[in-house]
Amino acid sequence: MSQPKTANSPAGPEAGEIVVRCEGLHRYLGAGEGRVHVLRGVSFEARRSQVTAIVGPSGCGKSTLLYLLGLLDRPDAGSILINGRETGSADDEQRTALRAEHIGFVFQFHFLLPEFSAAENVMLPMRKLGRLTPEQMRARAHELLEAVGLGQKTGRLPSQLSGGEQQRVAIARSLANEPALILADEPTGNLDVRNSDMVFDLLVRLAREKGQAVV
Repeated sequence: MSQPKTANSPAGPEAGEIVVRCEGLHRYLGAGEGRVHVLRGVSFEARRSQVTAIVGPSGCGKSTLLYLLGLLDRPDAGSILINGRETGSADDEQRTALRAEHIGFVFQFHFLLPEFSAAENVMLPMRKLGRLTPEQMRARAHELLEAVGLGQKTGRLPSQLSGGEQQRVAIARSLANEPALILADEPTGNLDVRNSDMVFDLLVRLAREKGQAVV
Protein backbone atom coordinates (compact mmCIF):
# COMPACT_ATOMS: atom_id res chain seq x y z
CA MET A 1 0.00 0.00 0.00
CA SER A 2 1.27 3.48 -0.85
CA GLN A 3 1.76 6.10 1.83
CA PRO A 4 -1.48 8.05 2.50
CA LYS A 5 -1.67 11.37 0.68
CA THR A 6 -3.13 14.41 2.40
CA ALA A 7 -4.77 17.66 1.37
CA ASN A 8 -5.05 20.39 3.95
CA SER A 9 -8.07 22.63 4.37
CA PRO A 10 -6.89 24.98 7.14
CA ALA A 11 -10.05 27.06 7.41
CA GLY A 12 -11.93 24.51 9.54
CA PRO A 13 -12.37 24.71 13.31
CA GLU A 14 -9.49 23.28 15.37
CA ALA A 15 -7.57 22.64 12.15
CA GLY A 16 -4.55 20.41 12.63
CA GLU A 17 -5.76 18.52 15.71
CA ILE A 18 -5.02 14.80 15.39
CA VAL A 19 -8.26 12.80 15.18
CA VAL A 20 -6.97 9.31 14.46
CA ARG A 21 -3.50 7.86 14.85
CA CYS A 22 -2.48 4.30 14.11
CA GLU A 23 0.89 2.74 14.87
CA GLY A 24 2.31 -0.48 13.45
CA LEU A 25 -0.95 -2.06 12.29
CA HIS A 26 -0.79 -5.68 11.13
CA ARG A 27 -3.73 -7.70 9.88
CA TYR A 28 -3.86 -11.27 8.59
CA LEU A 29 -6.82 -12.70 6.70
CA GLY A 30 -7.57 -16.36 6.14
CA ALA A 31 -6.01 -19.39 7.78
CA GLY A 32 -3.45 -22.08 7.09
CA GLU A 33 -1.68 -22.00 3.75
CA GLY A 34 -4.17 -19.41 2.51
CA ARG A 35 -3.35 -16.93 5.25
CA VAL A 36 -2.49 -13.51 3.82
CA HIS A 37 -0.55 -10.74 5.56
CA VAL A 38 -2.72 -7.85 4.32
CA LEU A 39 -1.42 -4.97 6.43
CA ARG A 40 2.26 -4.82 7.36
CA GLY A 41 3.11 -2.25 10.00
CA VAL A 42 0.89 0.59 8.77
CA SER A 43 1.34 3.86 10.68
CA PHE A 44 -0.22 7.24 9.94
CA GLU A 45 -2.35 10.00 11.41
CA ALA A 46 -5.25 12.10 10.16
CA ARG A 47 -6.01 15.61 11.36
CA ARG A 48 -9.00 17.89 11.44
CA SER A 49 -9.71 19.82 8.24
CA GLN A 50 -7.55 17.36 6.31
CA VAL A 51 -8.43 14.86 3.58
CA THR A 52 -6.19 11.77 3.55
CA ALA A 53 -6.31 9.54 0.46
CA ILE A 54 -5.27 5.90 0.79
CA VAL A 55 -4.20 4.66 -2.63
CA GLY A 56 -3.08 1.32 -3.99
CA PRO A 57 -4.12 -1.54 -6.27
CA SER A 58 -7.18 -3.67 -5.64
CA GLY A 59 -6.63 -6.14 -2.81
CA CYS A 60 -3.78 -4.23 -1.15
CA GLY A 61 -5.73 -3.69 2.08
CA LYS A 62 -7.34 -0.26 1.72
CA SER A 63 -10.79 -1.39 2.87
CA THR A 64 -9.24 -3.57 5.57
CA LEU A 65 -7.48 -0.50 6.98
CA LEU A 66 -10.70 1.54 6.93
CA TYR A 67 -12.54 -1.24 8.76
CA LEU A 68 -9.85 -1.17 11.44
CA LEU A 69 -9.99 2.63 11.74
CA GLY A 70 -13.78 2.42 11.96
CA LEU A 71 -13.54 -0.10 14.81
CA LEU A 72 -15.44 -2.65 12.73
CA ASP A 73 -12.51 -5.07 13.01
CA ARG A 74 -9.48 -5.53 15.27
CA PRO A 75 -5.82 -5.56 14.21
CA ASP A 76 -3.60 -8.55 14.92
CA ALA A 77 -0.95 -6.11 16.16
CA GLY A 78 -0.57 -2.36 16.54
CA SER A 79 -2.63 0.42 18.07
CA ILE A 80 -5.40 2.82 17.03
CA LEU A 81 -6.17 6.04 18.90
CA ILE A 82 -9.40 7.96 18.25
CA ASN A 83 -9.32 11.50 19.64
CA GLY A 84 -6.43 10.43 21.85
CA ARG A 85 -8.17 7.35 23.23
CA GLU A 86 -6.51 3.96 22.85
CA THR A 87 -9.14 1.60 21.46
CA GLY A 88 -7.38 -1.74 21.82
CA SER A 89 -8.84 -2.51 25.25
CA ALA A 90 -12.36 -1.32 24.43
CA ASP A 91 -15.03 -4.02 24.47
CA ASP A 92 -17.67 -4.33 21.74
CA GLU A 93 -20.15 -2.06 23.53
CA GLN A 94 -17.53 0.64 24.03
CA ARG A 95 -16.42 0.36 20.40
CA THR A 96 -20.02 0.75 19.25
CA ALA A 97 -20.37 3.89 21.39
CA LEU A 98 -17.10 5.30 19.99
CA ARG A 99 -18.30 4.70 16.43
CA ALA A 100 -21.65 6.36 17.06
CA GLU A 101 -20.09 9.46 18.60
CA HIS A 102 -16.82 9.98 16.72
CA ILE A 103 -16.98 8.24 13.32
CA GLY A 104 -19.11 8.67 10.20
CA PHE A 105 -19.08 6.23 7.28
CA VAL A 106 -19.60 6.69 3.54
CA PHE A 107 -19.41 3.51 1.46
CA GLN A 108 -19.35 2.80 -2.27
CA PHE A 109 -23.04 1.86 -2.03
CA HIS A 110 -25.21 4.34 -0.16
CA PHE A 111 -27.08 1.80 2.03
CA LEU A 112 -30.11 4.08 2.38
CA LEU A 113 -33.26 2.45 3.74
CA PRO A 114 -35.67 2.45 0.77
CA GLU A 115 -38.83 2.99 2.82
CA PHE A 116 -37.45 6.08 4.57
CA SER A 117 -37.22 9.60 3.14
CA ALA A 118 -33.89 11.37 2.71
CA ALA A 119 -34.42 13.25 5.98
CA GLU A 120 -35.43 10.10 7.85
CA ASN A 121 -32.31 8.30 6.63
CA VAL A 122 -30.14 11.16 7.87
CA MET A 123 -31.90 11.04 11.26
CA LEU A 124 -31.09 7.36 11.89
CA PRO A 125 -27.64 7.89 13.50
CA MET A 126 -29.10 10.64 15.69
CA ARG A 127 -31.82 8.30 16.93
CA LYS A 128 -29.18 5.73 17.83
CA LEU A 129 -27.10 8.24 19.80
CA GLY A 130 -30.25 9.56 21.50
CA ARG A 131 -29.08 13.06 22.40
CA LEU A 132 -31.59 15.16 20.44
CA THR A 133 -35.34 15.59 20.55
CA PRO A 134 -37.35 14.55 17.47
CA GLU A 135 -37.72 18.22 16.54
CA GLN A 136 -33.98 18.82 16.85
CA MET A 137 -33.23 15.73 14.77
CA ARG A 138 -35.56 16.86 11.99
CA ALA A 139 -34.04 20.35 12.00
CA ARG A 140 -30.50 18.97 11.85
CA ALA A 141 -31.39 16.54 9.05
CA HIS A 142 -32.81 19.40 6.98
CA GLU A 143 -29.73 21.53 7.72
CA LEU A 144 -27.38 18.77 6.58
CA LEU A 145 -29.36 18.03 3.43
CA GLU A 146 -29.32 21.74 2.64
CA ALA A 147 -25.52 21.69 3.06
CA VAL A 148 -25.19 18.92 0.44
CA GLY A 149 -27.54 20.67 -1.99
CA LEU A 150 -30.69 18.63 -1.33
CA GLY A 151 -32.69 21.08 0.73
CA GLN A 152 -35.64 20.80 -1.67
CA LYS A 153 -35.67 16.98 -1.66
CA THR A 154 -35.73 16.10 2.04
CA GLY A 155 -39.02 14.21 1.76
CA ARG A 156 -38.09 12.09 -1.26
CA LEU A 157 -37.48 8.36 -1.05
CA PRO A 158 -34.12 7.00 -2.29
CA SER A 159 -35.87 5.61 -5.39
CA GLN A 160 -36.87 9.17 -6.28
CA LEU A 161 -33.25 10.39 -6.22
CA SER A 162 -30.40 10.00 -8.71
CA GLY A 163 -27.29 7.99 -7.84
CA GLY A 164 -25.33 11.13 -7.08
CA GLU A 165 -28.13 12.47 -4.90
CA GLN A 166 -28.36 9.19 -3.00
CA GLN A 167 -24.65 9.37 -2.23
CA ARG A 168 -25.02 12.96 -1.05
CA VAL A 169 -27.74 11.80 1.35
CA ALA A 170 -25.27 9.17 2.59
CA ILE A 171 -22.69 11.92 3.17
CA ALA A 172 -25.25 13.99 5.08
CA ARG A 173 -26.05 10.90 7.18
CA SER A 174 -22.36 10.42 7.96
CA LEU A 175 -22.31 13.95 9.41
CA ALA A 176 -25.42 13.49 11.54
CA ASN A 177 -23.69 13.20 14.93
CA GLU A 178 -20.91 15.70 14.10
CA PRO A 179 -18.18 13.04 14.08
CA ALA A 180 -14.54 14.05 14.14
CA LEU A 181 -13.67 11.39 11.55
CA ILE A 182 -15.32 10.52 8.23
CA LEU A 183 -14.27 7.22 6.64
CA ALA A 184 -15.10 7.07 2.93
CA ASP A 185 -14.55 3.69 1.25
CA GLU A 186 -14.56 4.35 -2.52
CA PRO A 187 -17.56 6.71 -2.18
CA THR A 188 -17.53 7.52 -5.91
CA GLY A 189 -17.07 3.95 -7.17
CA ASN A 190 -20.63 3.65 -8.52
CA LEU A 191 -20.90 7.19 -9.92
CA ASP A 192 -20.15 8.79 -13.28
CA VAL A 193 -17.35 11.33 -13.66
CA ARG A 194 -19.55 14.38 -13.05
CA ASN A 195 -21.11 13.01 -9.87
CA SER A 196 -17.76 11.61 -8.73
CA ASP A 197 -16.20 15.06 -8.93
CA MET A 198 -19.19 16.57 -7.14
CA VAL A 199 -19.02 14.08 -4.26
CA PHE A 200 -15.25 14.47 -3.86
CA ASP A 201 -15.48 18.27 -3.90
CA LEU A 202 -18.26 18.05 -1.32
CA LEU A 203 -16.13 15.93 1.04
CA VAL A 204 -13.23 18.38 0.73
CA ARG A 205 -15.52 21.37 1.37
CA LEU A 206 -17.13 19.77 4.40
CA ALA A 207 -13.73 18.88 5.85
CA ARG A 208 -12.74 22.52 5.52
CA GLU A 209 -15.99 24.01 6.85
CA LYS A 210 -16.74 21.55 9.63
CA GLY A 211 -13.20 20.70 10.69
CA GLN A 212 -13.47 16.96 10.19
CA ALA A 213 -10.78 14.51 9.20
CA VAL A 214 -11.74 12.62 6.04
CA VAL A 215 -9.98 9.37 5.11
